[in-house]
Amino acid sequence: MKLDVIKLDGKKAGSVELDEALFGLEPRADILHRVVRWQRNNAQAGTHKVKTRSETSYSTKKIYRQKGTGGARHGDRNAPIFRKGGIYKGPTPRSHGHDLTKKFRKLGLKHALSAKAKAGELVVIEDAASEGKTAALAKQVKDLGWKRALVIDGAEVNENFARAAKNIDGLDILPTMGANVYDILKRDTLVLTKAGVEALEARLK
Repeated sequence: MKLDVIKLDGKKAGSVELDEALFGLEPRADILHRVVRWQRNNAQAGTHKVKTRSETSYSTKKIYRQKGTGGARHGDRNAPIFRKGGIYKGPTPRSHGHDLTKKFRKLGLKHALSAKAKAGELVVIEDAASEGKTAALAKQVKDLGWKRALVIDGAEVNENFARAAKNIDGLDILPTMGANVYDILKRDTLVLTKAGVEALEARLK
């Protein structure tokens, strides 16, 4: 699979051969869905908490006598049926994360890359280099027509480019090891540097 390589100023810089095993798969929504769910569940804080009847601050004094009232028998106001009483079997802090095999996670990343390639939302640039000026990079991004883009570079991200991209809304940059299914699918355009392509191919083989 051949794709044109461009520079940040929009000029052509040759072409690159993309591995069909990474960029030529038929995207499967079920695989992408499982990997995204795994990512989002692992990111969830799980700090939700309610008070049980042993933690609410009412008195533990018996509210009325045991017999003779014609009503139900109660000990104190902390019972779950009373307003402001304890909550029965409510949420407690826990991890929402679950396991997903490395093989499946790798497969999900391949399908995410293939989905972008099939949709025509994949761009390959020569390199992600900049003088560190936000205004100059913002103009280049606007001229290229990138609205919400994710740039994936090689093993290291260019420091000046990262600094310039920091204040541009809708532009994010990650090193190859940070590439993940959720961030790729969330953006309208996936931008890979030539170094990023090589590093992804090495990582996913």
